[in-house]
Amino acid sequence: MASEGLTQENGSPFVEYDRKTWAELAPGAPLPLSEAELARVRSVGDMLDAKEVLEVYQPLARLLSLYAEGARHVHSITRTFLGENMSHTPFIIGVAGSVAVGKSTTSRVLAELLSRNPDTPKVALIATDGFLLPLKELTKDGLLARKGFPESYDRRALLRFVSQLKSGVSPVGAPVYSHLFYDRVEGETLQIESPDIVIVEGLNVLAPPATNSALAISDLFDFGIYVDARTGDIARWYEERFVELQQGAFSDPRSYFHKYAVLAEPQAREEARRIWREINEPNLTENILPTRPRASLILRKESDHRINTVLLRKT
Repeated sequence: MASEGLTQENGSPFVEYDRKTWAELAPGAPLPLSEAELARVRSVGDMLDAKEVLEVYQPLARLLSLYAEGARHVHSITRTFLGENMSHTPFIIGVAGSVAVGKSTTSRVLAELLSRNPDTPKVALIATDGFLLPLKELTKDGLLARKGFPESYDRRALLRFVSQLKSGVSPVGAPVYSHLFYDRVEGETLQIESPDIVIVEGLNVLAPPATNSALAISDLFDFGIYVDARTGDIARWYEERFVELQQGAFSDPRSYFHKYAVLAEPQAREEARRIWREINEPNLTENILPTRPRASLILRKESDHRINTVLLRKT
């Protein structure tokens, strides 16, 4: 059963579910993802398997479908009440969390599952990486070592993009990012046209407005998810992922990180620990982790990279 200890004793707005209880909320649902599809949506270093999709993500996808259905109903009755022909607007989900915690895997799995619902077949997935400032601009402004921090994004463009989506504008273009080149792909955009659901994934998408009078993209979300784990575990996952990439994707001569390909494993691990210590951990501590309480739902991972607890905000 759900654990109410936090909510009653400490005044938390969340109800905590262990994995077994959470899985029982959507019993008997068939696994809609093949092994090949699981491999396609799984990020490097993540431990996603069929069991986790069945026990964690299918109940979550069902819950999100209910929220989206409710939002469509409210839109319909509001349109009738006002006597206006308001355009359809998508249900927007934000997915936040640290580097290497698995938020990209979470986003891709949910996009796959939600798109198989006949009521929401058009699901768009947008990573905020495309809204990072171009590499030349980051270098010129001395922000290259702050890449991933809030100031390294074109926040106005990102807010304009999400605002247009939430206003029913169609199509809307999003910049495309290349992890190979560590930069935007100049002149290339992803066109989003009349989606039913949009998933916006990024490190700090649940951040509050910069000032009391400002608007944040999180203000436009219908549901926010935070992928959580202990900082020490994430640091270890980051190191393991770095080594796996160093021995794989970084070997491509076109890769921005090709310089790391020649390192022996001990040196690669030391470099990963340095990057984590100097960049990723400060960003997590200062900017990302403080947004966790703003989520509608928290997916909490254990040291084996598997989700063991789900915390759902009370409504």
